[in-house]
Amino acid sequence: MNRIIRKGSFTDRPNRFIVHAELDGRMVTCHMPNPGRMWELLFPGVVLYLRQADNPNRKTGYDVVGIERDGVPVLLDTQYTNTAAASLVQDHKIPGWESYDLIRREVTVGDSRFDLLLGRENELFYVEVKSCTLFSTRGAMFPDAVTERGRKHILELAAMHDKGIHTGVLFLVHWDRASWFLPDYHTDPAFAAAFQESAPRLDWKALAIRWDTSFSYPEPVGLLSYPEDILTRENHDRGDYMIVLQIRTEKDICIGARGNIRFPAGYYVYVGSAKKNLAARMARHQRRRKQMHWHIDYLRQEGDIIAVIPIRTADDLEHEIAQAVDTVADWHIAGFGCTDCHCPSHLFGFTHNPIHDQRFMQVVEDFRMNRLSVGIQRSDFMTESHK
Repeated sequence: MNRIIRKGSFTDRPNRFIVHAELDGRMVTCHMPNPGRMWELLFPGVVLYLRQADNPNRKTGYDVVGIERDGVPVLLDTQYTNTAAASLVQDHKIPGWESYDLIRREVTVGDSRFDLLLGRENELFYVEVKSCTLFSTRGAMFPDAVTERGRKHILELAAMHDKGIHTGVLFLVHWDRASWFLPDYHTDPAFAAAFQESAPRLDWKALAIRWDTSFSYPEPVGLLSYPEDILTRENHDRGDYMIVLQIRTEKDICIGARGNIRFPAGYYVYVGSAKKNLAARMARHQRRRKQMHWHIDYLRQEGDIIAVIPIRTADDLEHEIAQAVDTVADWHIAGFGCTDCHCPSHLFGFTHNPIHDQRFMQVVEDFRMNRLSVGIQRSDFMTESHK
């Protein structure tokens, strides 16, 4: 990237491809070249790295290049990730792939197009590149939103392998502190299942890289370990969840046998669990038309769903999650959703949308990712090829 990159601060994101940022004391509209949710990165006031658009008449005057997390620059431009991957291959800096040369970018095979074609002697090697911006203290996961296209690519690459074609995936993890990688089974269990099934047939790697504020060239840090045993244990239709709702005006709501309860206007996080059929339970909570059973069913009649956050796990974490959310909430509704336990509540109120609250998203990160690091040894870092 040759053009000047400037520092701004994130304000909001009205849609997937538009960001508002403060730059030199004024508000600017920017193009976001990354369709991911990035809930764990986009908080009001965080540093954004911006590049002025080539076309001065464009409605979005700047492009978002990257963001800062804990003082570390993180690349967000997914298209530039492919350029970075091509450069690393060309310079023979990807561990295990040093003997390959870059033949060309964007190669079509049948109905699919893959990012890189590599080769050596008489061998061709088709590679799909994925940009990973979902990470925790030590872990990294992909994707951060459901990706049917990503699942399709994984299965097609595996099918090509079965026909004798060398295929692989390169996950570029834009976080130099990561030591392990997993598909994000919380967000996209179908992609995770496809990845686990296909991984033994693919020459794939998750590579941690480090950027400086120029975003000119990534520094390879090392390959990440793949704790597949966690995926085998955890990626099932069970676990815990958080439902985020909005009540737009203060009102009294009848909660079944509890009677009328006064609910201040604001956002609410409900914590629940399902020992089986987790997806069906979350889908039920999102519907308004249903037989009333749980406290949350009555609240759903008056509230709008903002987000549904599953935490797929074989462990019983519901009460720990409720306690953790309680510590960052602005208030709770006493006795809501906890008639069968000793928790003071399973419903917690927030003045502002908790999805944009770094304290709340830290709770999500802790239960989805950071708790997994306890069982993953540091010695797994910088492993050999994941063939």
